[in-house]
Amino acid sequence: MDTPKLPIFTNVLQVAVVVDDLYKAMKHYYEIYGIGPWKVYTFNSSTVSDMIIRNKLSNYSMKLSLCDIGNVQWELIQPLDDKSIYYEFLKEHGSGLHHVAFAVNDYDETVNYFRQKGIGVLQGGLWNNLKYTYLDTQSTMSTIAEIYQISKDFAWPEPEEVYPLK
Repeated sequence: MDTPKLPIFTNVLQVAVVVDDLYKAMKHYYEIYGIGPWKVYTFNSSTVSDMIIRNKLSNYSMKLSLCDIGNVQWELIQPLDDKSIYYEFLKEHGSGLHHVAFAVNDYDETVNYFRQKGIGVLQGGLWNNLKYTYLDTQSTMSTIAEIYQISKDFAWPEPEEVYPLK
């Protein structure tokens, strides 16, 4: 396989923080820093297909909230079970920066490139025609890298709720 055109990552799309209490975190970010409004979604086997953890099919669940700060999306994630890499992170480190999502030129080429380098997939799934994949880059980047494959018919679903309510 050819090496992808460098740089591998072409843009920063998202910064994500794992938290133990999503609503407390949204309130804090909004009231202290003015960051928001937050769109809230639940990811589980009812809303996400093809869920994997370390390349094996495995259902997990989390509640997350999203907002934009300039051109970068900020994400807060609260694990709802003990199966995900978010739960592992929270148990080992407490709340904190979990991953950074990057744009890539070619999703499949990028996944294959990382596999050739011995860097595997930690977790992933398909949500509303958006395939998300977390790469095992902690030892080489000091954080987890996430990449997306977004279909042409992807559309943001309506959030379950928005915080704060307007």
